[in-house]
Amino acid sequence: MRVLGIDPGLRNLGWGVIDVAGSRLSHVANGVCKSRGDDMAARLLSLYQQLTAVFEAYAPDTAAVEQTFVNKDGAGTLKLGQARGVAVLVPAQFGVSVGEYAPNRVKKTVVGVGHADKAQIGHMVRVQLPGCDPASADAADALAIAICHAHHARPAQGRAERQHA
Repeated sequence: MRVLGIDPGLRNLGWGVIDVAGSRLSHVANGVCKSRGDDMAARLLSLYQQLTAVFEAYAPDTAAVEQTFVNKDGAGTLKLGQARGVAVLVPAQFGVSVGEYAPNRVKKTVVGVGHADKAQIGHMVRVQLPGCDPASADAADALAIAICHAHHARPAQGRAERQHA
């Protein structure tokens, strides 16, 4: 099973692809989609186009996205929600199921504690995916989300018949 993990962000959307064979995980690729444009619509479109290209290049069987947490900045939370919408839309466009995980669940699965920091997440991603060198902290988070999905997804989750809408 090939898993695409997505760490949604309006400026930087991290992504990571892993292959899962039984209990064995292996790194395939990772990177960051950087939004471009002067207004929200253009930025969201650029994220959509870049994530679609990732999907076409790596053909994941399933995807996972980090759930949005509500912080003190309501406007920031709403903007992040729009980027998260792109992160959920692209897999759906390809007929691929999307798992959603709370940040603390991802951290607990990958690091062992629910309040791990970015450095701990990056370290444990490198330990669990030997030879992996995440492109950024956002890419490491995306790989952690993919690892979490690999551990928690039901085997029945996966690709519906592939259809590009």
